[in-house]
Amino acid sequence: MVSARKGQGRGGGVRGPPRVDGGGGSLASRVAVLAFCVAGIWSSYITQGILQETLSTKRFGPEERRFDHLAFLNFAQNVVCFVWSFIMIKLWSGGSSPAGRAPLLKYWGVSITNTIGPTMGIEALKYISYPAQVLAKSSKMIPVMLMGTLLYGVKYTLPEYFCTFLVAGGVSSFALLKTSSKTIKKLANPNAPLGYGLCFLNLAFDGYTNSTQDLIKSRYPKTNPWDIMLGMNLWGTIYNTVIMFVAPLLFSNWPYANGFEAVSFCRENPEVAWDILMFCLCGAVGQNFIFLTISRFGSLTNTTITTTRKFMSIVISSVISGNPLSMEQWGSVVMVFSGLSLQIYLKWKRKKGRDHKE
Repeated sequence: MVSARKGQGRGGGVRGPPRVDGGGGSLASRVAVLAFCVAGIWSSYITQGILQETLSTKRFGPEERRFDHLAFLNFAQNVVCFVWSFIMIKLWSGGSSPAGRAPLLKYWGVSITNTIGPTMGIEALKYISYPAQVLAKSSKMIPVMLMGTLLYGVKYTLPEYFCTFLVAGGVSSFALLKTSSKTIKKLANPNAPLGYGLCFLNLAFDGYTNSTQDLIKSRYPKTNPWDIMLGMNLWGTIYNTVIMFVAPLLFSNWPYANGFEAVSFCRENPEVAWDILMFCLCGAVGQNFIFLTISRFGSLTNTTITTTRKFMSIVISSVISGNPLSMEQWGSVVMVFSGLSLQIYLKWKRKKGRDHKE
């Protein structure tokens, strides 16, 4: 949902302003900053996950109606993140020259996939549980390696294939295992194949989005993450406005999400409007901590923090939100995150080797 990239990019990942040397300062101060980053990322995105699950499963009002307009979350996130990034740019680089930074028109194409992809991920919550969605979206290495091998002839090491095997096996076994009846009852329209399909399409669109953002960054080296966030969310807001507010006026039987109905639901149930606002703010604030982590400690540290956060999100969803997992399902979760942890270790090892050579 949040448009600026959270993960690694080509050549080491997204780097947030301002750049600060992670090696500077005392050990105590570095540990304190790292703890601050971990607490910020975990609290922001775990809270956002709880709100996302609440909005997709809870029944609101005396009539106990569901909020069926989950795509509206993407529109709201676009608006909030556009305003947030505009404020951050003014704070960080107010008065600086725009020379060398990508113009806003460069984002119109990639923003299409960035609008479609996250919407599919959110819509998947109508069909599968939140833990299943998190697990499926954690397997982005699978399409990356498949495309690298089949299209570009990239050769990976045996440990890398083993990582992929663990993740693919874990996600597959989790999907095939029986979901508890309590969890199924909370879903709007239980349909595991459709839900997982939407998640994997989300990953495919995200892969293109991330690669294109890397290309923009390489062509315009002075572009910072806030510039990307601003451009992506500007066009995302425009596209979602057309889809959710203009199209329903032009077509009486518009089959997609209707923004007017979503706004009306929020008016009738202010609790929903508050949850949506908090959902969006958590995503925007979380980006601050991600940019700070990358600028101070590097993208691998950020990947480690966000991976552990995903695991904790599943634990919290299972314990607090009432999505009980069987022992077999927990085994699948451990299998996936073992693969992700091994992948992180291999990246740390390669980085250490490069640093040693230099």
